[in-house]
Amino acid sequence: MTHDAFSRCHPAVNFLFFVAAIGCGMVIQHPAYILAGVVCGGVYFCLLSGRRGFARIGMLLPLPILTAVLNPLINHRGKAVLFLVMGKPYTLEALCYGLALGGIFLVMLLWFGCYSAVLTSDKFTSLFGSLIPSLSLLLVMVLRLIPAFTRKTKQVLDARRAIGMGAEQTGSLRQKLRSGMTVLSALTSWALEGSIITADSMRSRGYGCGKRTSFRLYRMTGRDWVLLILIGGLFSLVILAGGTDASYTPVMKAAPLGWGFPAYCALLLIPTIFELKEAAAWHISISKI
Repeated sequence: MTHDAFSRCHPAVNFLFFVAAIGCGMVIQHPAYILAGVVCGGVYFCLLSGRRGFARIGMLLPLPILTAVLNPLINHRGKAVLFLVMGKPYTLEALCYGLALGGIFLVMLLWFGCYSAVLTSDKFTSLFGSLIPSLSLLLVMVLRLIPAFTRKTKQVLDARRAIGMGAEQTGSLRQKLRSGMTVLSALTSWALEGSIITADSMRSRGYGCGKRTSFRLYRMTGRDWVLLILIGGLFSLVILAGGTDASYTPVMKAAPLGWGFPAYCALLLIPTIFELKEAAAWHISISKI
């Protein structure tokens, strides 16, 4: 992923934005808010990932559909029965509720993908290393575990494939399962050993023993203060304005949209607008040369 204009802001600005975006996306089940979260999160994710972002989003899009199809099989609440599955009602309300849940999952995946690209480990430790050193180190290790796990999995699979023990080179289903369990065991051992080594290394360097400095200094500028006030104001307006209530079972109901919805859209579009503004200014300056 590339670093955009918003990622060059102070870590406090980045952290407050993602707290607002992820917090609202996790709690609000209104369909309009979910759709806004998917669109705004998808646009910003593509700005960060480039062309690969479109392919990744395409892989995630079946998630809401799958959740919508499966939810009525275990949730039979609702008045509009579409048909029966093994004698159980397959309702429209449960279908829409599953689609909303899948949309929320998609919003979370998109914003967490943006979070991992913008709020890097050095920013997080610079922001919270002096306040909560142990928790800060733990969160950094957890957040970097998934991408590191993915890279290590590829290395292990390539190594096994090179010696003729890859999953596609084994014969029966039992051998493939055994190969997968071997890879999983190796990855688990690597992750546990790596966490112990990291903890011992940080302890030997005196991490958490005193006031911590950072190898990179982040200073609040006037632009950062303006963004902090803007994000905090829009976040507060979304919470206080209301109009976010929605229920799907047993009857579908959604509150009418108020001032909170345009504030929510404006909040989520801050990084995108910030990047487009700087891109436009760059092209204008280039055209004048």
